[in-house]
Amino acid sequence: MVNGVTRVRGVAARAGGWSARHRWAAVVIWVLFVVLAMGIGSAAGRVNVKDNQLPGEVGQAQKIIEDAGLKEPAGETVFIQAVDGSTKATDPAFHAAVDAVIKAVDATGQVTKVTSPYAAKTLSKDGRSALIQFDVLGDADTAPDRITPVLDAVKKVQGEHKELRIEEIGSASMGKTFKDAFGDDFKKAEYSAVPVALGILLIAFGALVAALLPVALALTAIIATMGLMAIVSHLQAMSDTANSVMLLVGLAVGVDYCLFYLRREREEREAGRDAQTALRIAAATSGRAIIVSGVTVCVAMAGMLFTGLAEFEAMGLASLMVVAVAMVGSVTVLPALLSLLGERVEKGRLPFLNRIKRGKRNNNGESRFWRAVLGAVLRRPKAALVMAAGALIAITLPAVGMHTQNLTLDQEFGDSLPIVGTYDRVNETFPGGASPANVVIKAADINTPEVKQAIADFRTQAVSRGASDGPIKITLHSAENMAFVDVPLIGGSDQKKAEKSLDLLRDHVRPDTLGKVRGLEAPITGQVAGSKDFNARIVGAVTPVFAFVVVFAFLLMLLCFRSLTIAITAIVLNLLSVGAAYGILTAVFQHGWGASLVGAEGVGAIVSWLPLFLFVILFGLSMDYHVFVVSRIREARLAGRTTRDAIQHGVVTTAGVVTSAAVIMVAVFAIFGTLSMQSMKQMGVGLATAVLIDATVIRGVLLPAVMALLGERNWYLPKWLRWLPDLTHDESAAAPPVTAHHGDEDRDRVVRV
Repeated sequence: MVNGVTRVRGVAARAGGWSARHRWAAVVIWVLFVVLAMGIGSAAGRVNVKDNQLPGEVGQAQKIIEDAGLKEPAGETVFIQAVDGSTKATDPAFHAAVDAVIKAVDATGQVTKVTSPYAAKTLSKDGRSALIQFDVLGDADTAPDRITPVLDAVKKVQGEHKELRIEEIGSASMGKTFKDAFGDDFKKAEYSAVPVALGILLIAFGALVAALLPVALALTAIIATMGLMAIVSHLQAMSDTANSVMLLVGLAVGVDYCLFYLRREREEREAGRDAQTALRIAAATSGRAIIVSGVTVCVAMAGMLFTGLAEFEAMGLASLMVVAVAMVGSVTVLPALLSLLGERVEKGRLPFLNRIKRGKRNNNGESRFWRAVLGAVLRRPKAALVMAAGALIAITLPAVGMHTQNLTLDQEFGDSLPIVGTYDRVNETFPGGASPANVVIKAADINTPEVKQAIADFRTQAVSRGASDGPIKITLHSAENMAFVDVPLIGGSDQKKAEKSLDLLRDHVRPDTLGKVRGLEAPITGQVAGSKDFNARIVGAVTPVFAFVVVFAFLLMLLCFRSLTIAITAIVLNLLSVGAAYGILTAVFQHGWGASLVGAEGVGAIVSWLPLFLFVILFGLSMDYHVFVVSRIREARLAGRTTRDAIQHGVVTTAGVVTSAAVIMVAVFAIFGTLSMQSMKQMGVGLATAVLIDATVIRGVLLPAVMALLGERNWYLPKWLRWLPDLTHDESAAAPPVTAHHGDEDRDRVVRV
């Protein structure tokens, strides 16, 4: 302190001070950054994750195909079935329908290798159904975009043969269905999320300008990150999924960080401070909390880089970038805008709404509801701890039996799409026909008698050993010395049974046939194999990812609060929050408890990527609240309050902003819970429930109960750790001098940044 003036140190305080003094420069720099990032990214183009980057034998098979220069076409099937029990595939009317389909699809000019079911012997055992198979011309990746004329042709033939069921299914048609549903779902979510967030902010602030600022900053952070993703994709491939996750995380943290900053600035002004002083205090306190939280979230997101899965690495890097951009924007351009706006940030006030909100707060601006809750918790902290922790542990228990897999088409969409019914009928009539195993065979010479005999033996044993009922299709590519073998798996759409058939092929049939040919490669791929290999890689990544995230989050908490107790408490509480989310997911989507409430009947599994994804995202996001609340508690403690009073003061004064932030997150995530795709529904429900639990039970009950029981031990730092750098100075410099027996009082000194 010099001449009664405290000079504040710290990145957040200095950044906020510089931006406030050079407000136009800060705004122009931010706008230029956003424009340049998007412009350079658009010019560079985005490189997407390739199939050969998939794990296990699936990626191995794709690499063999690419190295050979082959472009495996998208395979399609037209399923024809007699509606009544009397018509057979051998009847003239059935023959006529088959011929009409072949002629119609061939006439589109989009297909090749159209195979009659009579020649290929793809007739059902009961004689009532048949499969017409063909390939779509051109690149398989773009086939979903070009399959519409073929679908229309098949639909026209169906209209001419009412006595038969004529339906198309295959990689292109399913890809189109998935792409359309995925796109429609995310458009719905993206278009809904911003208005919902804006509406909640309007209620939270009661002023239009204040509500618009967080949304505007979040959107500019997202736009800039989209450009950065395109640039970075030339080093680390990106994907549509990574882009969607980035939008979700960017909106959540971007709005949250601005909300923290704005609420503290407004709180200081309401306490009688001038706008400049209020802004400086907000920079030194909430600004620091944003940086601590942002770095912690970035570390958590970085955990996805340890999975070895290209899709996860893309999601992790995209999320990390948008959090970093939002964090930087919150502590630079936001203070500049607030300095420019001054009192005008309160423009567009809603008087009626503000009167209601004032009625819910006491004279110190504290939440009456949370003061009442905290009073009960702090009177009986042991009982509160036992009840809250016991409830969360009970909610977590169903997660012990969690079953994960890549969802099949019927699991993903239920009865919401017509193609799901086709998928089920094909699998029922020709088990595994809708999603066969694909064996990619590469030999030095594919035409040698030894190789041909091995392929024939594989075909025979696949049926005789009970892995398939056929028909097994073999496609030779002599010039490339390769062969593709399509094996319908017994089990069909039942993933567990189909995986047993796959294991039989991989562990027994292949070693006893193809495996006896020296130098021959024969990875087995397909939808079932992809799910199994992906699940195996995810399970293998759990330990290193969990360890990385937990250890680094612990170290960050230790450095930023210089308390071993606070660091341990943060980790334990976050794990409880994640565990509860796992338990709810398993109960609803796997066991079906209350599944009808969210439209999730009959799913029976959790999508493979979700548990690890949820852990990383939730562990990061929950640190937002924890850092913000604990920072305020520590600030009050350093200002002279007792630990008990500091806990109550910290929780009740942050209750409003934490509640508003949580409501926004829950609302945005809940939008995803209303989508048609079960994977998106699971993600939305998991995130929404976890954030709700975190902002209420964890921060409102468990955290104060634990801290009350620990007392002064909350600030314990062993002597052997006191060499650690002190990163806690900002909040103490800005804290108001209060006592345990008085309300909040204005500070007598000026905070200089």
